[in-house]
Amino acid sequence: MPEAQILKSKEYETIYILRPDVDADTADKVQGRVAEVVGRDNGKLVKVESWGRRKLAYPVAKQKKGVYVYVKYVGKGGLVQELERNLKLQDTVLKFQTVQTSEEVDAAAVTVDPEEIKFQRLELPPEEEEKESREKALGLVDLGEGGPRSMRGERVEDEFGEGAEGAEPAPAEEPEAAPAAAAAKEGGEEES
Repeated sequence: MPEAQILKSKEYETIYILRPDVDADTADKVQGRVAEVVGRDNGKLVKVESWGRRKLAYPVAKQKKGVYVYVKYVGKGGLVQELERNLKLQDTVLKFQTVQTSEEVDAAAVTVDPEEIKFQRLELPPEEEEKESREKALGLVDLGEGGPRSMRGERVEDEFGEGAEGAEPAPAEEPEAAPAAAAAKEGGEEES
């Protein structure tokens, strides 16, 4: 009779991103669900960190920012699938990703610092609204006197939203060749 295959523990890291306007109670519910799933599947939480609100690389569900949470844990078998299934069910979770960091881990030998697995209550300052009118975004609004302008006299801004130095239009100058040609013409008339 063949021996049953013994599932070995593996170490994983999961990062999930919450909506930027998430309140502390909702974030606590998601964190509690993560801890519950890991415990229910005989896993061990190793580390939990809240990275705060950050800008996303690209918009996700029309959101430009998100609240990042990092979780490191050890578990067997279908723990990752169960955790990801539970994260999908949460409306406040925009995205998540799990990476296996170690293939064979002795779960009994893993020491857990209680301070590192404490879920810290997520207290985020209210997000400043960076709403820009559609007209301003398209450059249809006059941005005021004295601001930098393009060569056509239109106002320009650099990537920081500030006026670019030296962007004033150059004053119209007469071509250099015209005065020299006029002087040669005058000089030729005097000799005749």
